[in-house]
Amino acid sequence: MEINEDDVEGGKHIKGEGIREPLIGELNNKLVHHPWMVYFTTFIAVCGSYEFGACAGYSSPTQEAIRKDLNLSLAEAMRVSSAFCIAGWLVIYFSQGPVPLDIGRLATGYGMGVFSFVVPVFVAEIAPKELRGALTTLNQFMIVTAVSVSFIIGTVLSWRALAIIGLIPTAVLLLGLFFIPESPRWLAKRGRAKDFVAALQILRGKDADISQEAKEIQDYITSLERLAKPKMLDLFQRRYLRSLTIGVGLMFCQQLGGINGVCFYTSSIFDLAGFPSTTGSIIYAILQIVITGVGAALIDKAGRKPLLLVSGSGLVAGCIFTAVAFYLKVHDVAVGAVPALALTGILVYIGSFSIGMGAIPWVVMSEIFPVNIKGQAGSIATLVNWFGAWLCSYTFNFLMSWSSYGTFVLYAAINALAILFILVVVPETKGKSLEELQAAINA
Repeated sequence: MEINEDDVEGGKHIKGEGIREPLIGELNNKLVHHPWMVYFTTFIAVCGSYEFGACAGYSSPTQEAIRKDLNLSLAEAMRVSSAFCIAGWLVIYFSQGPVPLDIGRLATGYGMGVFSFVVPVFVAEIAPKELRGALTTLNQFMIVTAVSVSFIIGTVLSWRALAIIGLIPTAVLLLGLFFIPESPRWLAKRGRAKDFVAALQILRGKDADISQEAKEIQDYITSLERLAKPKMLDLFQRRYLRSLTIGVGLMFCQQLGGINGVCFYTSSIFDLAGFPSTTGSIIYAILQIVITGVGAALIDKAGRKPLLLVSGSGLVAGCIFTAVAFYLKVHDVAVGAVPALALTGILVYIGSFSIGMGAIPWVVMSEIFPVNIKGQAGSIATLVNWFGAWLCSYTFNFLMSWSSYGTFVLYAAINALAILFILVVVPETKGKSLEELQAAINA
């Protein structure tokens, strides 16, 4: 895991020559199970993911009630609903007009953006390599579950009550942070050797042999300390360019394939195709949760790359089914088959997205960036993701006005290019430690 002296590009050896000795000695016991602390720590972290989804799903069922209760115009209601959210529920609950409501949604949007990057990275850093994929995928599972739950209960609760319910995952997260350890890799990078060993031992169990894992982490971080502290432009050097290309490329593939257009306008798509929108939306929400759970169970067995390829192929098929449905409707051919074709296309699309392209780009992003550039590179990847989400949702209505079937032909072509990108560029990361992956990718 050591980086050779020849690989050091103008950096300084910060903490002495050579690689430090392992921080702890060899232990006799072997790791035979995964202690409850790993699962508990993951659960606390993904409460942030649930909060993400609860905020994202807040506007859909409450928009009309907010508009009427606060006497907002449609323009004001759309402006309020356009802001994504995570915290600030109390401001929303006590608001008496559009200004405090906007402030609350703005505050929640900031927290949502932070959670979208921090949660998968934290889970990847605390999880053992054989569970890392499944535990990191819980990030996406909690998001889609929260969106669906918010949509369903938002049809029977007032918008103020739904805002109070949004406080629950935040409270669990804040309370739970007092009982879980910090990321061992973060502690090692900060030079807190004793805390690093203690945190890793807690996560692996008091009787687990952590000597080899601790040595790999410490050796790799010590090697990285020989390099000059990277600046933003340094991310585009040859050493880091491949990992940045993979992380940013997967975010483009995830968003530009049409997911936010389909997600935000599901009801409109079903109405346009002549299928009952309420029924279709409920089926959509349930399928998304189930398939995301299946993907979490398979990711550490099947691998990231195979699931991404299956997901991309299904996205192409779903787009083609939907494009055919709208083509038949526009040309008044076999109109009776249009609702069934549209339903099939949308469900194939969301099922395919949920099993791979929804969660795995975040999993891979959390794995491939070295710890010394993780904050900067991860921020770029997250920014690209949110930009792609905005671009897709902003252009969807314009594209549908241009050509309903042409829109889905375009998405099919983009998803086909995503398959090619995955085949050529994206490595398999299953079953390897973060240090092994990062050393190989950024060699």
